[in-house]
Amino acid sequence: MDCAVTDIAVFFGFLAVVLVIAFIMGGRDKKKEASAASEDYFLAGRGLAWWLIGISLISANISAEQFVGMPGQAARNIGLAIASYEWIAAVSLVIVAFIFLPRFLKAGVYTVPQFLETRYNRLCRTLMSLSLLAIYAFVTITAVNYAGAKAFSDIFGGQVYFGIELNITTFCWILGFFAAVYVLYGGLKSAAWAGSLQGTALILCGVIILFFALQKLGSVDKSVLESAMQALDFSAEKQAELLPKLENAGAYERFSVLNADKLRMNLPWTDSILPITALMFGIWIPNLYYWGLDQHIMQRTLGSRSLAQGQKGIVLAAFLKLIIPFIVIFPGLIAFNLYNVEMKQRAFEGKGGFEALKAEREKLGQLFDFDGKFASFYPEEAKKMIAFNAGKTGVKTPEDLSDPLKALGEHKTQLIKANFGKQISGYDYDSAFGLLLANLVPKGGLYGFALAALFGMVISAMAAMLNAVSTLFSIDIYKEFFHRRASEKEIVFVGRISVVGFMVLGCCLVPVLDNPKFGGIFNFIQEFQGFISPGILCAFMFGFFVHKAPRWSGTVSILLSPVIYGALMFLRPNTAFLDRMSITFCTIVIVLLLLRLRFPMKEAFKLKTNTAMDLATSKVAVFFGIVIVILTAVLYAYFWDYNTPMFAGFWESFTK
Repeated sequence: MDCAVTDIAVFFGFLAVVLVIAFIMGGRDKKKEASAASEDYFLAGRGLAWWLIGISLISANISAEQFVGMPGQAARNIGLAIASYEWIAAVSLVIVAFIFLPRFLKAGVYTVPQFLETRYNRLCRTLMSLSLLAIYAFVTITAVNYAGAKAFSDIFGGQVYFGIELNITTFCWILGFFAAVYVLYGGLKSAAWAGSLQGTALILCGVIILFFALQKLGSVDKSVLESAMQALDFSAEKQAELLPKLENAGAYERFSVLNADKLRMNLPWTDSILPITALMFGIWIPNLYYWGLDQHIMQRTLGSRSLAQGQKGIVLAAFLKLIIPFIVIFPGLIAFNLYNVEMKQRAFEGKGGFEALKAEREKLGQLFDFDGKFASFYPEEAKKMIAFNAGKTGVKTPEDLSDPLKALGEHKTQLIKANFGKQISGYDYDSAFGLLLANLVPKGGLYGFALAALFGMVISAMAAMLNAVSTLFSIDIYKEFFHRRASEKEIVFVGRISVVGFMVLGCCLVPVLDNPKFGGIFNFIQEFQGFISPGILCAFMFGFFVHKAPRWSGTVSILLSPVIYGALMFLRPNTAFLDRMSITFCTIVIVLLLLRLRFPMKEAFKLKTNTAMDLATSKVAVFFGIVIVILTAVLYAYFWDYNTPMFAGFWESFTK
């Protein structure tokens, strides 16, 4: 994709500014005492201000998957309901600010797992540390790098500069290098300052894209509106009724009318992604785990100069989470309104048609899966796919193929353990962000800024993770098991070496994820988190509130989690992963309660203050935290679907 000279200058100029500031601030005010070296590198000398914490929390969280995946999810039938991952996060952050953070800062820990040793035992801490390191090394760092590299390869793929082809592998090494370079020098302080700049640019980029998207929607002609209504399955009568109104309507009215069925926060219990049951309980587990216990997130708050500063920073991040859906999800809905024709072309014809997909499935040993949109657009190709599945499995092709989607469903009931590939859809929903970027943002500066923001959010998220793994490996593994008397400078050196090591490992694994058989990698990430997050969260909640729970109950909680979740995956494969997390969490709670009743500690655990930090709670943060909870409730009330039954057929399903 061609860029103006101005765009190139803006892109590299922004990156240069970020790197310069990261290096300057990372080396500023370093403590001279050797005893403070690790605290300075891993926790920014515990001197981060609230605004730096708040913005860098968002930059550490948002990656290409949000800007690419969330708009795509919104364009599907899930619509605005996907915003629950952001709005529930806002409330979760408020909980973290006033329940989790005070305990961590009072304990004076460097890493989140250290608290488990204080409350339970060393084994419990080690199990969590190893779990986090495994996730960072083999899943999250690699996946964030892959998502960013894929986004840029989609934009610039195939171009050659100085004899180097710009593909996924090339971009993964470029992103990895930039993410590691300033973390190597300044640790958390450099990462936080760079993240604050990149986070600000990210929010501005989202606002810019939303502005141009609404402007375009408000000016398109009748043919685009007709195409949008047809793609959204409006009846002929409804189209005839609404078209005259929409022709004379403004941008927001057009948006509200076209997307009325998607502007709701609740989905029936039968939904496979975010059912009402998951919204009521399950979604809170990954949110509280991620925002309160994930090292690369909590490291910013552990580096705060006081409890009040940390709380105000977290509350600022919570407020920004309320805004994210408007600048990410709304553009995704508009993209489908404007570019559904292009999305349709990219989905099937753009991938080479049936023969190309057939060759890919044969190579990978996978069967075909498709959605209703694909079946309605390409019924003959859908029948060929069912015949292909039958030929590969020996399962008889259904006699009635008049409804290919129904026939596929009948086939799948007989092929529960079959290896189905990534579902083929009638629309390439994940192209929503790329289409908006390519078609709406003007060249000559703004386009370069938008690309820089996209680039920045990937390296910021990676930098946060690299900083976290260096802390976990150096403090929880190297110092604990290899050299307990290691000097502060040696620990920092090991931390820097581990940054390079984990960066190289992540980059080396990216080409593996680019293999088509990993088409569902992000669902895999969510599933992988499900194995550990319920048990870790339960261990901490009992550690916080059940003061006579035996010291080995935390270890039991962490070990039980993958066993229960894995059994549910095998026994209930069609259950939404958030519901499986709920069941896992509740089961572990029951087990730990029984252990507490049977083997209580003789004396209740009491957390001792292990820091000279100011631990006074911020009244300002309390006030605005309450405001954020109220705003979240208002948003849910406004976008709630009060007409569709949420639990229709729920009890009947258990009697079949």
